[in-house]
Amino acid sequence: MGRRQKLYPLPDRRSFCLHPSDESARASFLSGKGGTSVNVAFKLLALASFLSSPLISQTRSSTPKQSSHNGIVNVTTADLMKQPVDEDWPSYNGDYTGRRYSSLTQVTPENAHHLSPQWVFHSRNAGILQVTPVVVAGVMFVTGSNDAYALDATTGKTLWHHERPISQGLIDDASGHINRGVAVLGTRIYMETDNAHLLCLDARSGNLIWDVPYAFDNRNYGATSAPLVVKDKILVGTSGGDDGVRGFVAAFDAKTGREAWRFWTIPEPGQPGSETWPTTGKYKDSWKNGGATTWLPGTYDTELNLIYWPTSNPSPDFDGSVRLGDNLYTSSVLALDPDTGKLKWHFQFSPHDLNDYDATETPVLVDATYQGVPRKLLIQANRNGFIYILDRTTGKYLASKQFAQKQNWAKGIDANGRPIRTDLVPTAEGTRMCPSYGGGTNWYSPTYSETTHLFYFLALDDCSIFKVKTEDFEQGHEYYSTGASHPPNENAKKFLMAFDPFKDKFAWINPQAGGAHSSGGVMSTASGLVAFGDDAEEFEVVDGRTGHPLYHFNVGQTMHASPMSYAVNGRQYFAIAAGNDLFTFALP
Repeated sequence: MGRRQKLYPLPDRRSFCLHPSDESARASFLSGKGGTSVNVAFKLLALASFLSSPLISQTRSSTPKQSSHNGIVNVTTADLMKQPVDEDWPSYNGDYTGRRYSSLTQVTPENAHHLSPQWVFHSRNAGILQVTPVVVAGVMFVTGSNDAYALDATTGKTLWHHERPISQGLIDDASGHINRGVAVLGTRIYMETDNAHLLCLDARSGNLIWDVPYAFDNRNYGATSAPLVVKDKILVGTSGGDDGVRGFVAAFDAKTGREAWRFWTIPEPGQPGSETWPTTGKYKDSWKNGGATTWLPGTYDTELNLIYWPTSNPSPDFDGSVRLGDNLYTSSVLALDPDTGKLKWHFQFSPHDLNDYDATETPVLVDATYQGVPRKLLIQANRNGFIYILDRTTGKYLASKQFAQKQNWAKGIDANGRPIRTDLVPTAEGTRMCPSYGGGTNWYSPTYSETTHLFYFLALDDCSIFKVKTEDFEQGHEYYSTGASHPPNENAKKFLMAFDPFKDKFAWINPQAGGAHSSGGVMSTASGLVAFGDDAEEFEVVDGRTGHPLYHFNVGQTMHASPMSYAVNGRQYFAIAAGNDLFTFALP
């Protein structure tokens, strides 16, 4: 989906910031309550900032001669273990639990209507930003298409910019050169590239320290995720689940870049799980191109010392005849030992998936009394249209609930957590099945609020016509076999849902305006707020208890990223990417 073209050309500057003296500009631009469009405001912003914003060098890595932030960033493992986050947002999901819950309370349901945009950062080399910024000690780290930026989190001023050319010859997701963010440890940041390299950069300068390629033997590999730091290791995954690659999670030494372990998400013959793939006949090697990629970061329980990493669909997507069986460990969540990569348990949401129902949605970790028993829970709103609750110590299935209103691929979930499939399958002529290939939800982040004890996520209500045609795998080509299209005369709809996992019911559901084509995620705060990018190109804040709208601002571009919150000098900010720009909001 292409980004809407702006009405006004942008000058060759990277950030836009309105100052208190810009009263006339503020009057027209910062009235977000009324839904002011950002396109009208960019001309004023450009004029206000063009004379004051520093030029960005075209070199590989550029740093202003003087920066008050240099030397401040120094993230410890204790910092990363902090739950919940407060002033800093040190990782993709904020903290290890994946809750995307901030303890900041300056912005409340009573004053949220006073929020206003503060500054806008333009990433010139990115088509569509899908990044969640990381903020540490007043420095914000943002990624574009193989680019990394360090920004002053209060003004958007660029502190340094690391450039890397986009890779040629990539296909599918990797060819979009998507990057969702960085990981930070010590004075270093880590990012994945479109062609599956892991980069280590100096957080103070952006200078490259080391560069390690980590996907081999199949040029259909790519990477779109933010890495995950666990102890002294950097954990990464790949994209390419629709393109005939074999998925894995790999860990690298944070200092040297040396590989520590690799867990293959498709077992080879003789390993546990290999019996769920063809072992004889024409398709006995289908496991080699079986998918189960790991294109979003996992979560981590510091007490159990387990990481929970979700996996993608099997490959080819729609033709199950070449891969008979459950196809482990596709469309699953894996509990791995971060020290060794050893599998502790797995749970498969959609065995023998035929509809591209990746399970890569964030596995959210919640500690609570559930059904009268203190438990360590894992909650996931899955692409297949059901919410799941697991015991994350053992992987035991506890409960599930359908949230997709249009759902016909399964009759329900049995007592063991296995779907009870209908007889609908993709056909050569095409079969209408629901949810669509985009899923009942997707990678856009959910949130769990420790204030309201509700689980929030954006849901998609849609169907697809699924067609199948047996094809042979070929490097350099996608491996869907064959495709999915939208049914004529049917409209898709998105909803913001608030689910109470302890009462097994929805507290409220808010329909979204728009064309159901966005991928904006959700976050929550200790003051009871829920912030998200809605389907009508608006950053929106609602009361988490009731769903009542409190603030909205039209950014004029589709959001394919999730918001976050941070504080500098006692002032709370929200940030979210839209198009190839990053917007920040705060109280006056």
